[in-house]
Amino acid sequence: MHQVGPLEGFTVGVTAARRADELGALLERRGAAVVHAPALRIVPLADDGELLGATKALLGHAPDTVVATTAIGFRGWVEAAEGWGLGEELRGVLDGVELLARGPKVRGAVRAAGLTEAWSPPSESLAEVLDRLLAEGVAGRRIAVQLHGEPLPGFVEALREAGAEVVGVPVYRWLPPEDVAPLDRLIDAVRARSVDAVTFTSAPAAASLLERAERLGVREGLLEALRGDVLAACVGPVTALPLVAHDVPVVRPERFRIGPLVQLLCRELPARAPALPVAGRRLEIRGRAVVVDGELRPVPPAGMALLRALARRPGWVVPRADLLRALPGAGRDEHAVETAVARLRSALGGPRMIQTVVKRGYRLAFDPSDAGSGPG
Repeated sequence: MHQVGPLEGFTVGVTAARRADELGALLERRGAAVVHAPALRIVPLADDGELLGATKALLGHAPDTVVATTAIGFRGWVEAAEGWGLGEELRGVLDGVELLARGPKVRGAVRAAGLTEAWSPPSESLAEVLDRLLAEGVAGRRIAVQLHGEPLPGFVEALREAGAEVVGVPVYRWLPPEDVAPLDRLIDAVRARSVDAVTFTSAPAAASLLERAERLGVREGLLEALRGDVLAACVGPVTALPLVAHDVPVVRPERFRIGPLVQLLCRELPARAPALPVAGRRLEIRGRAVVVDGELRPVPPAGMALLRALARRPGWVVPRADLLRALPGAGRDEHAVETAVARLRSALGGPRMIQTVVKRGYRLAFDPSDAGSGPG
């Protein structure tokens, strides 16, 4: 029998602009259906006067410390300086200051530029970089921070409150996507609960999703779904801030990387799927499919809607009228329920799993005494 992948039967939304293909491939390899909807786009500032101005300010008055936060951003800064004829001068300044690199990828970019970092946290956490700086004492020090594209929440503020002069280096900035149609479709899918989780790899992406929903007039509906049925998975605590500010519960891995983020989903989504003993079999209800005794069985949307309605109170009779309301676009004809139940029984591969209760409705053939039996 085919081994069911941890994410088979689940649909995951990906909001990333960078490394979206890599994240999507990791999810698909574990069985997920992926909905890619970039929530933003990255605009390099190589020709931007703001970046040039910040660079000249640092060349004219060297900082005590430089914090490099992203590999792509640090490389872009050095490449932009090369284009302006300031590359050698910038490297000379960076070579003479305390250079802190957030994580191994940034460290690699620093060394590729012919420089050596003074320190890099093993956790890849900006919080740890901040703790180190504050422990050293930053009062009166001039600190340059390569920005992610928006002010780093809490990081710059904490340094300034501790007495540092902070110079932001805006290497690239986030803007809304040029084509918002995929993002609009993802928002609709979240509200309809037709995705099981949405992943976020940057705070700007989370903020952009909420801003787009606000523009469409559906933010409260989006938040309601994210607070309940749809899992919000963030790569780290900073990424989660725009969602947490709206009381959205989030999950995040201990290591702030996309690999651990996918591993987290492989644990969290199956754990949220109810597994029930039904008619002597083990029924696990996933987003767009069920697993019956370890076998994945796709179920059409109408069948999944009925099954979820029956599984809310397993073993209890659900009236036809209630099931009709659960059916998407069924109208008022209760015959549609009979048709959908027949198709659902066929999809499950076990007609006895759903029982007809004459003149009342339908029920799952739930048997709590079998809860410990069956595979898994």
